[in-house]
Amino acid sequence: TLKHGQRRCNQLCLCFFIVVIPIDERSNAEMKRFDEAFHGLERPFAWLDLDAFDANIDYVASKTNKPIRIATKSVRSVQLLRYIADRLPNVVGYMTYTAAETVYLLEQGFDHLLLGYPVMEPYAIKKCLQSVKQGKDVTFMVDHLDQVKYLVDLAKPLNVVVPICLDINVSVDFRLLYFGTKRSPLHSYETVAKLLSEIEGMNVEVKGVMTYEAQVAGVADLPDATVTSKIKSRLIQQMKSKSLTQIEKIRNETISIIRHLNAPSIINGGGSGSIDFTNSLDVTEITVGSAFLAPALFDRYQSLNLKKASGFALTVVRQFDAQTVVCHGGGYIASGAPGSDRLPSFYEEGRYTYLSLEGAGEVQTPIIDKSQSLTIGDTVYFRHAKAGELCERFLTLHAIRGNDYAGRYLTYRGEGQCFL
Repeated sequence: TLKHGQRRCNQLCLCFFIVVIPIDERSNAEMKRFDEAFHGLERPFAWLDLDAFDANIDYVASKTNKPIRIATKSVRSVQLLRYIADRLPNVVGYMTYTAAETVYLLEQGFDHLLLGYPVMEPYAIKKCLQSVKQGKDVTFMVDHLDQVKYLVDLAKPLNVVVPICLDINVSVDFRLLYFGTKRSPLHSYETVAKLLSEIEGMNVEVKGVMTYEAQVAGVADLPDATVTSKIKSRLIQQMKSKSLTQIEKIRNETISIIRHLNAPSIINGGGSGSIDFTNSLDVTEITVGSAFLAPALFDRYQSLNLKKASGFALTVVRQFDAQTVVCHGGGYIASGAPGSDRLPSFYEEGRYTYLSLEGAGEVQTPIIDKSQSLTIGDTVYFRHAKAGELCERFLTLHAIRGNDYAGRYLTYRGEGQCFL
C-alpha cells in the first residue's frame, strides 16, 4: 500500500554487504596456516612463504623495464638465487659481496658477477682472476688507486686484464647534514678524472660505474606510531626529494667522463628502496635484493608494496604472568646503527611488544602479549629487520605454499659456507 505522495520504484535495487574481517581474525587464520604447515618442526626455524615470495618477484618485475642484477647478500642461498632468476625476466647477473662468495658462486655455475664492494682477499681474488682468464664475466669494484694497484699486482702472474667498476658516491652534503654514506671518495667529476688519470696505462679495463643512491634506497621514510618518528619521517621524505636532482647531476657528470674514454657495459644503480627513481635514470641495470624476501625494514618505504615473505619462529617456554611470556632465542639483531628498528618485528603487528629493558635476547626473548592468549608451547612468528642476514643464523629456510609445507631451501650456512 502506497501512502499519498509516494511513487513506486520499478528499478532493481541491489544491496551490497561488505564483510569486514577483524585484523585479529585474519592474523589468527594466517598463523593457523603456518602452525599446520610447520607442525613437527623443531623451533626455532626460519620460514619462507613462497606465495609471498612469488608475489614480490612479480612486483619487482612490474616496477621496472630495466635489466635486473640480483644482490646476493640479501638472499644468501644458491637455491633461492636460482629460484629468483628462473622467475624474473631480464636478469643481467648478480652482485656479490666478497671474493670468496664470488668464487663459490662461480663453482656452482653462476656467471656475470659484479663484486659490489672493494675486496682484499688474495687467494679468492686470484681464483676470480683465473675465472676471468677462462672467459667468465667477473668485475671488481674500486674507488681508490691502492685498490687498483692491489688487483693489478695479483693479476700480473696470470697475465690477465682486471675488469673494474667505479663506485661513485652520490651522497648529498646539505652542509648542516650529510645525507648518504661515507664510503667511496669518488664524489665528483674531478675525483673520478683524477683516478682515471692515475690508473692510465695499468692492465685494467674500466667496464662500468655504480651509483648506489643509499639515501633513497637504504633509508625508510614511513613513520611508526611515535611523534618523533613522524617528524623524522617528514624530514627524510623532504631530504630524499631534494637529493634526487643532486644525485642525477653527480651521476651524469661522472659517467660522462667514462663514456668519453669508452662505452661502459655496466651503468649500475638502485637498490630495492629506489626502484622507481633508478628506473627513470640512464642506467643499464638496477640492483635488487631485499625486495624479494621483504624484511621488516621495507614495510616503511612509501614506494614499495611488498608481501611478508620470510622470517623465523620461536617457541614460548616461560610465562611470567598473564600477558608476559618468554620465547627461546630471538636475538637476531640486524646490522647498522643500533636502534629499535634493528630488532626483529612480529608477524602479527600490534599484538606483541618487547620489554623496553630487555629487547630481543640471544637465548630468551620476553614479550608482552596484549591478547593474553599465549601459553607455554605456543609459537610466535617473527620477521628479521634486514634480508639475507637471517640466513646467517639458520641452515635451512622451511617453505610454505598455500596451506602446505613446501620443502626446504638451504642457506649458504646450510651449504657449509661463511663469507662474512
